[in-house]
Amino acid sequence: MEDKINSLSEYWDKAIAVTVEYAPKIAGALISAVLTLVIGLWIIKIINRLVKKIFEKRDVDLSLRTFLGNLINWSLKIMLFIVVVTQLGVQTSTFVAIIGAAGLAIGLALQGSLSNFAGGVLILTLKPFKVGDYISSSSGVSGTVKYIDIFNTKLNTPQNQLVVVPNGELSNSSITNYTELGTRRTWFDIGVSYDADLRQTKEILMGVIKANQHAMDDPAPQVIVTELGDSAVNLSVRVTATTDVFWDMREQLIIDCKAALDNAGISIPFPQRDVHFFDASKK
Repeated sequence: MEDKINSLSEYWDKAIAVTVEYAPKIAGALISAVLTLVIGLWIIKIINRLVKKIFEKRDVDLSLRTFLGNLINWSLKIMLFIVVVTQLGVQTSTFVAIIGAAGLAIGLALQGSLSNFAGGVLILTLKPFKVGDYISSSSGVSGTVKYIDIFNTKLNTPQNQLVVVPNGELSNSSITNYTELGTRRTWFDIGVSYDADLRQTKEILMGVIKANQHAMDDPAPQVIVTELGDSAVNLSVRVTATTDVFWDMREQLIIDCKAALDNAGISIPFPQRDVHFFDASKK
């Protein structure tokens, strides 16, 4: 029994000696880690404020601003965590390896999402269109832009259907923005019969254009003979209006042009074909 007590006493003395020896080092490491953490969080807070001001000054889109702000914030905090762990004497090579492997795995798993993210950054930075614009792309989608996210863009079609388009696909397509310039030019053909007086026809159509309240004088409207077609002589009507009244102007022009030509006795022929019969017995 006495031997056991002596053995426990020796272990206790060694434990106290080790504690006394390493206590200053442990305390120093803890204090250093806490100071590093506090100062690091303070620096990160300042950096976040600075980044926010830069984004606001450069008028970066709100969606992109929020995403990049969160990305920068968490990246800095991960770096601070590694520094704090280093102050405690922990080897960080394992953490770096784990983070690298996780990043590679996530990158391989989210290839499509990363492509959409890159496309979203390009769209929100270069701004080929904005919310409220009517666009069409070479991929075959068109509509009014309702929302631009970091990964996709939402369009409202003329049929009131919501289309969600991945930004990767949209950024790699040719985009036509019908709203950006503020005006649109209608461009439609009208065919008249071959016996019509073309100069008179042009004058009638120009009169209809001048009577339209939405038609703009600059750029000047045009009525041009474009083709001697199979069944009619085609004239192209080209008129500009502001974007908000474009469709009203176009519809009214078509209605009024048809009525004016009817009143003038100028027919708009439908496709037709002349068929000639020959009596072979008369040869």
